[in-house]
Amino acid sequence: MLLIISRLLIDARLMVSDRKGATAIEYGLIAAGVALVVVAAMTALGPQLTATFGKLTTALTPKA
Repeated sequence: MLLIISRLLIDARLMVSDRKGATAIEYGLIAAGVALVVVAAMTALGPQLTATFGKLTTALTPKA
């Protein structure tokens, strides 16, 4: 019985000191924030990019 309790306490200490899960969550939140910024930038710059690539396509299309 004492061995089981001792083992449970050791396992509890190991779980408290393990920060891999917290780090993974933090990286996930950072990635989500970056994705939101990219989506917002593409939404804001979308019409300008479409016009620019349209001009580029027109310029590179050979005249018949």
